[in-house]
Amino acid sequence: MALTMKLTDGELTKLAKAPPNEDVFDTDLPGYHVRPGKRGLTFRLYYRTKAGKQRILTIGRYGPLNGTQARADAKQALAVVTQGGDPRAVLEEKKEEAKRQEQQTLRAYLDGPYELYQNRRKDGAGTLRRIKKDFPDWLDKPMGSITRADVERWQADQEAAEKPRAFLTLKRSYDALHALLAHAADRKVITANPLGGVKLQKPALTADQLAEHGAERRYLEHEEVEALFAGIEAYQEQKRRQRRSSREHGKSYLPDLDHVTYVDHVAPWILTAYHTGLRPGDITGLRWEQLDFERRQIRKVIEKTAHKRPEPQTFPMSKAIIDVLKTWHRQQDEPKTGLVFPSARTGGRMDRTAMQKPWATVRKLGGLPADLQLYTLRHNFASQLVMAGVDLLTVSRLMAHSSIETTIKFYAHLAPDHKRDAVELFSSAQQRQQEAKA
Repeated sequence: MALTMKLTDGELTKLAKAPPNEDVFDTDLPGYHVRPGKRGLTFRLYYRTKAGKQRILTIGRYGPLNGTQARADAKQALAVVTQGGDPRAVLEEKKEEAKRQEQQTLRAYLDGPYELYQNRRKDGAGTLRRIKKDFPDWLDKPMGSITRADVERWQADQEAAEKPRAFLTLKRSYDALHALLAHAADRKVITANPLGGVKLQKPALTADQLAEHGAERRYLEHEEVEALFAGIEAYQEQKRRQRRSSREHGKSYLPDLDHVTYVDHVAPWILTAYHTGLRPGDITGLRWEQLDFERRQIRKVIEKTAHKRPEPQTFPMSKAIIDVLKTWHRQQDEPKTGLVFPSARTGGRMDRTAMQKPWATVRKLGGLPADLQLYTLRHNFASQLVMAGVDLLTVSRLMAHSSIETTIKFYAHLAPDHKRDAVELFSSAQQRQQEAKA
């Protein structure tokens, strides 16, 4: 006697794990059954044609097809039989239609159903333009044929472009495409989103970000500040001694360093970091055009957040850093344009690691901790401001943080305890009132 049961998804799961030795027929739908085989369970249907001839219809394999879908197909096939038709032909037509839909190009869907959908949204027109602009090579590809490899290749090409775009910009474009494919899959135009679960690869951290992650967020103690300035002076004196020795031993053509304030870019670079709190990348990229000595300010686009905030930001300069930069400006023959700290070797922008060796020398000569990172100068700048009572919003702006939450997260604990002062003030006032009554 043939095995029978209600072929629910739960029962099918059990059968797939422990396949029977014979067909299992459904108790509710005549002729509908599953057959076990080497490739798993296969949904099938026995039916009789109008002429009384028995036929077998293979509906599909369990896995790609679940029990609910297979049962619906079987019911549809039996309905066709009842009307005197051939369910095989209907099923083949259905498969062909699915194939045609799967082959529908991105452009066709973009200019058709998806345009109607996006036109009802606030910035739908912008989304459509973004997809067309950023994925021109994919517009004539069938939507179902877009793969993970396509995405990885696209991201690599975008990042290697002459003007590479920020990761978040690429992500916005990719998310727009991903939403289109999800829309098509939800409406059964394609069987599934071919990029389901595929995400862009986050780029490696920049030099500034690596430095920031590696630097403990702490401030310099008074003794460490003195050691820093002593290390800078010792570095300069070491360079002067080396130059005197070189000039005395046949290299008199080398410039004399005994009569200049700064022997090279190292001292003014470190002092700029100390007095401004700018990120290393922004100091390396600093240009003379961005310095306004008359108004005592720096006006530049912050590199780390340029993709979010491309407009220049303004930072006031203290007298101390103005003196440093003016002196360095005179030593460089007062250029009107160009990098403030160009590479001595190429004249272009310094390499991101160019300050590592000089900083290690300054640190050693000053007796500073061996693990003290150059980026700590930025943290010290913010910390000292907060401890001096400067409000967090002002500190956030001076640090060019993307939001005040960053400032609060890392520096708020250093702020003077105004809440405690307020409570003590209240307590003192109450005590005075009590003494006055007495």
